[in-house]
Amino acid sequence: MNRYSKSEKAQIFAMLTPNLILFILLSVYPVLWCFRYIFFQYGGLASGEPIFIGLDNFRRLFTNDPVFFKALKNTFVYAAGKVGLVIPLSFFSAMMLNRKNVKGIGFLRATLFMPTIMSAAVMGLVFYLLFNVYNGEINKILMSLGMKLPVNWLGKDKAMLTVILIGIWGGLGNYMIYFLAGLQGIPQELYESADLDGVNSLQRTWYITLPMLGPVLKMILMLAIVIAFQDITSIMVLTEGGPVNATMTIFLYAYQFFFPISPGSIVTTQFGYGAAVSLVSSLVVGAVTVIYLILSKKLDNLE
Repeated sequence: MNRYSKSEKAQIFAMLTPNLILFILLSVYPVLWCFRYIFFQYGGLASGEPIFIGLDNFRRLFTNDPVFFKALKNTFVYAAGKVGLVIPLSFFSAMMLNRKNVKGIGFLRATLFMPTIMSAAVMGLVFYLLFNVYNGEINKILMSLGMKLPVNWLGKDKAMLTVILIGIWGGLGNYMIYFLAGLQGIPQELYESADLDGVNSLQRTWYITLPMLGPVLKMILMLAIVIAFQDITSIMVLTEGGPVNATMTIFLYAYQFFFPISPGSIVTTQFGYGAAVSLVSSLVVGAVTVIYLILSKKLDNLE
């Protein structure tokens, strides 16, 4: 039997059509428009007609572009640093905020979640004011405590650490909410039975909480990995990928070929080469995601 009547199908189609049209216009079409220039040399309307160059964009990428490989390395360092710290911090934050009868629990939850709803550009500006080498608030505090010279937080050696910190600050509240939802779905009878058996808090967490959070944790990890690889806005505002490409990531590098951040970043707009960089970057993220899904599936089979 047909599950839906004709009128119900018409209603479903009417409700889905606007979203489908917007998705095609704002997501599918721009991607197709971008990737059609992969085999061309094209710098926009001012450069004239696109020139077909075959696979030259990919040859340039893999044989004559050390900046891309530095950006690729930076992307993995940034993603590993952010994911490796934000997941444990968000989990322990959720554990603390999941307790009952704690005064001000609603205020604490709202405070930790607040960075999630802030613009990444605004967060970048806030952190720039905090970590500025000459008049930043962090250096002012450190120097008031006796430090003689200011720390160059946005310099070559410490810039990556700074952008990782802003990534953690911006994502902690989001993952904390997911963990809270998972924690509140665990039956309290399991904890009550554990208390009767004399189980301590560490054993409760290890043998009850973490196994019960397994599906939620896998989803959070996948989201965190994909988002970390795609982060560009806060890095673009804070460091523009510098200094000396120390914080350049693959998607920020691709972005610069379409929308040059500063006059010294990319001399001319290069849609064709930017499309090639975007495609390779997307394949890297896709490969990392597939590897994670395969490993998580193997771990499930071992249980």
